[in-house]
Amino acid sequence: MPGQDVYIRSAGSALPGPAVDNAALARRFGMDALWEQWVEVFIGTRSRHLALDLESGKLTDTLADLAEQAGRSALDAAGLNPEDIDAVVLGTATPDQLMPATVNVVADRLGIDSVRSFQLQSGCSGAVQALDVARQILLSGHGKRVLVLGGDVIARFYDLTTDLRKAAPAELVNYVLFGDAAGAAVLSTEPGPGSAVVRSLFTRLVGRGRTPGAVLEWFGPADRNSDRPAATEDYKAIEEHVPVMAEEVLHELLEDTGWRAEDIDLVLPPQLSGRMTALIAKRLGLPDARNVSCVDDAGNCGNAIVFLQLEQALAGLAGGERAVGVSIESSKWIKAGFALEGTL
Repeated sequence: MPGQDVYIRSAGSALPGPAVDNAALARRFGMDALWEQWVEVFIGTRSRHLALDLESGKLTDTLADLAEQAGRSALDAAGLNPEDIDAVVLGTATPDQLMPATVNVVADRLGIDSVRSFQLQSGCSGAVQALDVARQILLSGHGKRVLVLGGDVIARFYDLTTDLRKAAPAELVNYVLFGDAAGAAVLSTEPGPGSAVVRSLFTRLVGRGRTPGAVLEWFGPADRNSDRPAATEDYKAIEEHVPVMAEEVLHELLEDTGWRAEDIDLVLPPQLSGRMTALIAKRLGLPDARNVSCVDDAGNCGNAIVFLQLEQALAGLAGGERAVGVSIESSKWIKAGFALEGTL
């Protein structure tokens, strides 16, 4: 619908269990103090939450468990009931099962029925892709309120028998980089208290001819005994490309909105690791903007991370203030960004 505004009414999140710091990881995997120091200096993430009991190796939470909690939180914050929702969209790289789709399991648990539902499989920018799909649903006139979910449970891919002292760097980094979480937001054509209007939002695949920067395997009966690692990360490639891509996203958002860098009050930078996020935030060149970051304590929790940031941002975004968010997906390289303005 031409001229129709779309608002983010609320956001919510769910983190499993207590925080797991680097010392706890070091003890569990028999690593020494130098390894712990390496994590602090070169990765910069202090802790993360895991949907896994490190001692028993048993999963404590599924993605559906966490997404249900986050969804309820977002609905409550928006003052809405399940029957008020016209569509549900989920972005994840780690669905609980191939079928049924996790989005439909969560909708069922929340009491949402007879609506459109979509599940997008992608890395971190899947959260923004899900927001994009929700926005298009609303702009096309097919509803007034969409519940958007995002999250990942990456700990299920951990091999707790692995000797990390012998692991390749591309495999080792996953044990310290990631955390588990889910998040949610309510998008609507109707503003509400503490909402923000979406001034710009885009996602764009830019992976043509590029080698994947991250790989997450899915093993079936025919290849379950494969010696391929379940997850690998080309951290060097990510260090090289993500800061450049993040800067490109910011420039495109500014051009699309007509805003100047000095107009930005909040910035939501990519949440790769504590160290990388700090470097990217500095590179974006928005010294007067407040930085909304949670990766230091929550780890890189994939498709949940944008929602964790949105939850913080909405709480601190005053009427008329402006925020920009940047998300980069490194598995096959997707640029994504959004611009928000607080409602009066």
